[in-house]
Amino acid sequence: MQPIRALGTMSGTSLDGVDAAEIVTDGERIAAFGASDFRPYAPAEREVLRAALGCWPGEAGVAEAAEVVESAHARLLTRFETPDAVGFHGQTLAHAPERRRTHQAGDGAVLAEVLGVPVVWDFRTADVRLGGEGAPLAPVFHHACARHVSARRPVAFLNLGGVGNLTWVDPAEPDPGAAMLAFDTGPANAPIDDLCMDWLGEPFDRDGQLAREGEAHAALVKAVLEDPFFRRAPPKSLDRDAFRRAGAPIDALPPSHAAATWVAVVAASVARGLEHCPATPERLLVTGGGRRNPAIMAALAGAVPCAVEPVEAVGLDGDMLEAQAFGFLAVRVMRGLPTSFPRTTGVAAAVGGGQVSHPAGSVAPRVAGARHHGGRPLHGA
Repeated sequence: MQPIRALGTMSGTSLDGVDAAEIVTDGERIAAFGASDFRPYAPAEREVLRAALGCWPGEAGVAEAAEVVESAHARLLTRFETPDAVGFHGQTLAHAPERRRTHQAGDGAVLAEVLGVPVVWDFRTADVRLGGEGAPLAPVFHHACARHVSARRPVAFLNLGGVGNLTWVDPAEPDPGAAMLAFDTGPANAPIDDLCMDWLGEPFDRDGQLAREGEAHAALVKAVLEDPFFRRAPPKSLDRDAFRRAGAPIDALPPSHAAATWVAVVAASVARGLEHCPATPERLLVTGGGRRNPAIMAALAGAVPCAVEPVEAVGLDGDMLEAQAFGFLAVRVMRGLPTSFPRTTGVAAAVGGGQVSHPAGSVAPRVAGARHHGGRPLHGA
């Protein structure tokens, strides 16, 4: 299998917009990173998506949300030179692995027709149907990243999007299934973003200014962390709004104190998460929008027992890491390689998720090891 150029996308639970990034990979090793771009959701688009959060296919507002997602992705991806394949995550609207359901809005077959290239999508359904949490899916990419940057000792990647998710990885172990532990840590940007939108009409706390003006309410932080989720052994995953009810007393505080308290929850939940790891990582490499919030980064530095740095410290792009991950995963799906593992999603055995949609009239490309199922879910490794 020679490396191919894949274009990955991510539209996260923070609802800020769509990331797209190129990666050259064979699905096991990273040969190179390429161009990247971002398209923010317009306020009206964001409201359509917000109105559909928590909804399942066929419910009111879902078709409109899917149209927003597909249109935004098509407009962004046509800016790039035509790739060999696209990894399209879609927009998560609902996630209930305990009921073996997950819903990412957006149809990859639509994008395949628009772009004229194979599109890999619906990455999570196969995993949850087979008893996995369906998230996080980036860990196998994090394992490749750790080896790409020549890490020698265990490190942890912390993605701070709408929720936080952590990957502990041992780069000395070549088998990704044995090298990783991954799970969602707790709320991250989502409750702070919602607070800022409700009180300030702003999509997020720019530079952590609101949180830095407030003071954390320790008793409310403790109350949130008493949720049974934090005692559960990983793997485990969360919906964006999983702590909406538990966090209601925080949201009732004055805005600056509420923001500061949510920041403290984020840091405390990550510290609690690290206690589940096989060993303390050498460093915590932070990606996602939360790494740009100085209040969160300072709180993390004071809460965890290792160095805290943005992923840029090792030459990676924290804005595009998740988009790159779905380009990497797309190639794995096309090769029939597993995308999730017992120690990342809790699935019983390594699973290859995803559907592959080809533009009408095209011939499926010959990819070594690939199993093309004409848009059907891929199961097994």
